[in-house]
Amino acid sequence: MHLALVGTPNSGKTSLFNALTGSRQKVANYPGVTVERKEGSFVTPLGRQVSVVDLPGTYSLRGRSPDEEITRDIVLGRTPGEALPDLVLCVADSTNLRLTIRLVLELKSTGRPLMLVLNMFDIATRRGVTVDVARLSEALGVPVVTSIAVRKGGTADLLRRTDEIALQTPTPLQQNLWRPLTIAELRATQREADRIIAATVSLPARPDSWTARIDAVVLHPVAGLAILALILFVMFQAVFTWAQPLMELLSSAFEALGQLVHDTLPAGILQSFLQNGVISGVGSVIVFLPQIVIIFLFILLLEDFGYMARAAFLMDRIMGGAGLHGRAFIPLLSSFACAIPGIMATRVIDNRRDRLTTILIAPLMTCSARIPVYTLIISAFIPDQTVWGFINLRGLVMFGLYAAGIGSALGVSFLIKFFMWRDYAPAPFMLELPDYKMPRPKSIAIGVYTRAKMFLQRAGTTIFSMMVLIWFLASFPLPPAGAQDPAINYSLAAMIGKALAPLLAPLGFNWQIAVALIPGMAAREVAVAALGTVYAIEGGKEAAEQIGQVLATKWSLATALSLLAWYIFAPQCASTLAVIRRETGSWKWMAITFAYMLALAYVASLATYNVAVAFGAG
Repeated sequence: MHLALVGTPNSGKTSLFNALTGSRQKVANYPGVTVERKEGSFVTPLGRQVSVVDLPGTYSLRGRSPDEEITRDIVLGRTPGEALPDLVLCVADSTNLRLTIRLVLELKSTGRPLMLVLNMFDIATRRGVTVDVARLSEALGVPVVTSIAVRKGGTADLLRRTDEIALQTPTPLQQNLWRPLTIAELRATQREADRIIAATVSLPARPDSWTARIDAVVLHPVAGLAILALILFVMFQAVFTWAQPLMELLSSAFEALGQLVHDTLPAGILQSFLQNGVISGVGSVIVFLPQIVIIFLFILLLEDFGYMARAAFLMDRIMGGAGLHGRAFIPLLSSFACAIPGIMATRVIDNRRDRLTTILIAPLMTCSARIPVYTLIISAFIPDQTVWGFINLRGLVMFGLYAAGIGSALGVSFLIKFFMWRDYAPAPFMLELPDYKMPRPKSIAIGVYTRAKMFLQRAGTTIFSMMVLIWFLASFPLPPAGAQDPAINYSLAAMIGKALAPLLAPLGFNWQIAVALIPGMAAREVAVAALGTVYAIEGGKEAAEQIGQVLATKWSLATALSLLAWYIFAPQCASTLAVIRRETGSWKWMAITFAYMLALAYVASLATYNVAVAFGAG
């Protein structure tokens, strides 16, 4: 038996999918989080094997955005290679049925077997919302069940009813009468949905006002923006203050492991490979895991609480001035974690020009891969002290780097609008604001664990392979007999770095930085591991253990600031470029993204270096 989950955003559809299948898909609390097909399976109480696909959230089958088109085409059987669902489960938020009932009426016209799942039924009951399930089922002409996806046993009614439907004698499929509705027909459908709700749902005399009370503050034009800025500021302060003890613990562990290898193995290629290539390279990235976890913890908590949609609403006016659609906020916010899911999330944007603009600027958001680079340089060159009595200076610099990324993204968007689409005005921004909910610890824990696991897997695959390559380039050929300089000066890496040095010298970069930037194209954080490998081989065991201190002696402050400026803009992520190519369907937009970001990086680094030197930091 094959099921398809359909529902409006924020209906708890993905939570239900997780409850049924045990899938560890991300659960968020804002529209459009599910942009790709997710499939799982479960077994009913009678032992029936059931497959289920979680379709992107949609308010209608009209398919105004790419993700909504996916839902429509699968339900209608238009997707090649995709099985037609035996049963469509339309998932509804029991506290807000108005839009879902209209969707149910549309789904009925497709002729597919249909069942309505009233999710979050416990919340509706607690708020005094009473649903006459039997009468609603009669009015709609489809089975209706209740569900509490986040509670153990909360899907029992759904599983039982699924077994009953599977045991029924198959009936001939009804004719598919669906077609895109006109505006007048949509209004008529909504009136019918309102009539059904009025006859089957009783609302409390005094609606829950907690959401309204909180929104009166957090959505205030001035106070709301101040609160948003404060939340972001606290998050970046926490990246340094909370993570520091765990980072020091991890660093000590890798130092001890490197020392063990150094003391156990005889000097030679194997010792160099393990200590300088594997431990120094990969370890110099893994020590930043606590900071990655903290960033994702904040994002997931805010998503689960329901604040992200409010943040999008607050930013709409600012983003509109830069030529961005309000829906772009969520993809751009996702890009703080990684530009790849952020770019993929642009599918929730209806208009192609709005989508392209968002895709072009998403890589400018400060993704988690930049954090190891930023942290290494900031820790080496910025004093660990407080300013104004309570603000950590390093956290303040990190906040400034994030702000620079946001500001540059808005600036580039404005220029795109001015030069390319001057006569185009973004469509009005409409967004459903979900009710506030207490974050679910299990969901948060799963989300943080999944992202930490992905980071470690990346360290064990991409970064490890790059470090093997860097170690080889930095170790061979061996120095000639009687050589006085460090062995790395005679290596292939030195030859490559010195060949690029004239191009990067105006930025204050030495050949070691040039070497690190090359594998950094695979992933930004690889540059940290590459620096760890290069300086470990050049400086020996002490350099491997204290890479930050080594950089502080090898670089000037102007060089460090220049490299920070470079990383704000540089397109150093091959995976992101590949996703841009896939999402736009064009090599042109990928090339444009690479070219403009590279140009911005070079100009910003050049200006930063020269200004810093002029102020005596060279």
